[in-house]
Amino acid sequence: MNFFLDTNILLAYLRQHALVRTLQDYFELETAPHRIFTSAICIGELKSIGIQNSWGIKRLDAIDELEEFILITSTLENIVIDRYAEIDAFSQGRLEGKKLDCSARNMGKNDLWIAAAASVLNATLITTDRDFDHLHSHYLNVARFDLKKFTP
Repeated sequence: MNFFLDTNILLAYLRQHALVRTLQDYFELETAPHRIFTSAICIGELKSIGIQNSWGIKRLDAIDELEEFILITSTLENIVIDRYAEIDAFSQGRLEGKKLDCSARNMGKNDLWIAAAASVLNATLITTDRDFDHLHSHYLNVARFDLKKFTP
């Protein structure tokens, strides 16, 4: 099975949030033969958060260490580009032949790229972000977790 970690999940890993242990147990990420992905976009978002919040060298280096257990997608193959366009049109309720079951959704451009990559990889997107909910079962499986439920 493939999993795709959104930026907020990677941030939880870096912060050693209580959610991480739950995810490791639930998805058996450390021992099962799963493939874990993220994108260069998520890594860029993390580095931007680090710079904006004046993280130290050790914490910034921890971002690079994520590559030891996560496959980072960095190329935009035509299939990902096409899926991006399709998901964007669907989210706006303007994709012919595929009805959006709610009002139009304005997704951030980075979130569109993340969703497109996860969809093409047939990966479950693990996130804390509600912005992907409308894509669940249409383009990808979304496993959304509420950080508040894991905060002491």
